[in-house]
Amino acid sequence: MRVPTVAVLGNHDFESDKSDEVVHILTEGGIAVLDGEAHEIGDVGLAGVKGFGGGFGQRALAPWGEAIVKHFVREAVDEALKLETALARLRTDHRIVLLHYAPIRETVEPEPLEIHAFLGSSRLEEPINRYPVTLVVHGHAHQGRAEGKTSGGVPVYNVSMPLLTRVFPDRLPFRVFSVQVPS
Repeated sequence: MRVPTVAVLGNHDFESDKSDEVVHILTEGGIAVLDGEAHEIGDVGLAGVKGFGGGFGQRALAPWGEAIVKHFVREAVDEALKLETALARLRTDHRIVLLHYAPIRETVEPEPLEIHAFLGSSRLEEPINRYPVTLVVHGHAHQGRAEGKTSGGVPVYNVSMPLLTRVFPDRLPFRVFSVQVPS
């Protein structure tokens, strides 16, 4: 494609333990795949990670008890730290965050409460609120809401294809965002 394209992997890309092959194919096609990296296109900076589950707010999983629970929470913390590192590297006027998992509960609802912990983590929201982020896009929550905001007021957009097909049945399942870049 001639348009600069940036992506993050999602849970399906890891399903068959072939994520390295997926990254290779995408990068050979000219797509920048972010996993804790910062990528700049002109004056727009992009920071991306897959993210992970763990839940939101007071209901987020805590790292105690069985080793497997601690490992699950550690993955969520590590993804948030990678996102923070990527955001800290950007020196652009606009910062866009790309995630697979949701950083806020609002774009996960009305998914069943029982699966919220597997759809995202508020740990991802912390670095988003700490830096001047212009907007966030994520997928994964197929029955969630199309839009929300972090507690710091950053717009968050759920761009899951099943959700976009349901919410915008008269359009193709994608969103276009305009970022005003000074001339």
